[in-house]
Amino acid sequence: MFKKIMPLNAIISLRMFGLFIVLPVLSVYAFDMPGSSHTMVGIIIGGYAITQMLFQVPFGKASDKIGRKKTIIMGLIIFAIGSFIAGFATNIYVLLAGRLLQGAGAIGSVITATISDVVKEEERSKAMAIMGGSIGMAFALSMVAGPLIASSVGVPFLFYFVSFLALFSIFVLIKFVPDPPKIKHTYIDDEKFKIFKNKNLVKMNITNMIVKGLMTFAFMIIPIVLTKTYGWQMNELYKVYLPSMVVGLLSMGPAAVMAEKKGIYKAILLLGVIVLALAYLIIGASSTYMMFSAGVVVFFIGFNLQEPILQSLAVKYAKIHQRGEVLGIFNSFGYFGTFIGGSIGGAMLDITSLANISYGVIVICIIWAIMVITLENPAKTKLAYIHLKDTDHSKHQELHSLDGCKEWYINDTEHMLVVKYDLEIIDEDKIKHTVK
Repeated sequence: MFKKIMPLNAIISLRMFGLFIVLPVLSVYAFDMPGSSHTMVGIIIGGYAITQMLFQVPFGKASDKIGRKKTIIMGLIIFAIGSFIAGFATNIYVLLAGRLLQGAGAIGSVITATISDVVKEEERSKAMAIMGGSIGMAFALSMVAGPLIASSVGVPFLFYFVSFLALFSIFVLIKFVPDPPKIKHTYIDDEKFKIFKNKNLVKMNITNMIVKGLMTFAFMIIPIVLTKTYGWQMNELYKVYLPSMVVGLLSMGPAAVMAEKKGIYKAILLLGVIVLALAYLIIGASSTYMMFSAGVVVFFIGFNLQEPILQSLAVKYAKIHQRGEVLGIFNSFGYFGTFIGGSIGGAMLDITSLANISYGVIVICIIWAIMVITLENPAKTKLAYIHLKDTDHSKHQELHSLDGCKEWYINDTEHMLVVKYDLEIIDEDKIKHTVK
């Protein structure tokens, strides 16, 4: 499993590192450009997310049809061009154009779908947890490296470096990533999965939107408050980001393991909501940099409790032939939240206080918590792998009406019939008997 997913982890980590590394300093950098305001800075920070949102589903669908690798390469090239444009920007509008083009390379869901393709179902949770951990490490490194590099050689260099990382990722993809197996699906039309009618997926989409919105707003206010209100220098920001990242990462591991092994997804998500509400309560009420910094640390704990399990949980509600599209929609909601957190958050800062905004966030968290409580935990399922030569192909369709059969498909690459079933309803012997 590790040999299959580590190159993909490297690609998604490098790409997320490229996005994250500018976040700790971008608001200060953009705010110093002529014509800037809190609103415009918010759009610069969250603007890339609107193109991410628009292109997630098209990229996801394209990957289902033309292949994952081709789609990823196309997205990385677009991302590299956008990063280069942002690097040489001398005014806020060219910077915005570069950020929007960065977002147009919307391949996050495609990479996640590829990981889901190349690992077995029972290994997927571990693979997703490893991916979440890799992104978390990239996140932590970027929070420390971004301010230090920017203060030494400037923010434009960060964008040029990001462009190089995107092009290097194409080499990793071509050289080391295996081709996904060829899958056949024979679903009956009136039993097809209705993505937008699945209440659990809708709740996961909304959850992702809120998490990303709160994250983006936090990254906008943290450097502005510390530099403009408390007089910090850019190269001092790591003093808050580093302990926040360390504590956040320490909370990430146990949360992911408990959610995956014990199946307590709702409890972990709910805990994350409570912690995020507490973080904004502290931030909104802060009157010293110590209290504000404490709120930032609490925020990263809440964020890291949820982030590693969101995509893994969303995938559990999707059928295999829709992973690209489902994750595309899921990530579109997340990027819409990113855009809202930056643009609307920035506009609100122009007309009201941070304290008032924070109290509004707490109200949102209360409504969000009620929604999470109504989320269903995925059924306890298992996979049966049956070689095609041991089955009667004419009986495969009978699986559609077999009680307890959640999904089935044919892996042409390995010549296997793969059946996902509910452990509490049916056993593997019954499945094998049905298709013999």
